[in-house]
Amino acid sequence: MKSKKAINVEVGENIKRAREQAGFTQERFSEMVGLGPKSLSAIERGASGISLSALRRICQVLSISSDELLFYGKPKQDTSDVAQRLERLSPAQHKVACDVMYKLLEAFSLSNE
Repeated sequence: MKSKKAINVEVGENIKRAREQAGFTQERFSEMVGLGPKSLSAIERGASGISLSALRRICQVLSISSDELLFYGKPKQDTSDVAQRLERLSPAQHKVACDVMYKLLEAFSLSNE
């Protein structure tokens, strides 16, 4: 028996939660997104992964961002202070600040591998 990948289980649970919050049965929702009921069930259980095209259709039908399905439950940081300070910069300063931030974020993502 094939073991489930943690990412598939997490995303599947998030899809199921969003579907139920929207008030759709699994059967009705599968019709709306163009998946067979068994395929949707396998995705929601984490038994199989989801294609990008299916993820896109699910997001469109539920009118939600893919971030809600991929990162649900992850704590969000308050960035309003940083955003306000960035808004006050000149265009040239803003470009430099963004370049530095993007390099930092790139370094952080590489350190998580």
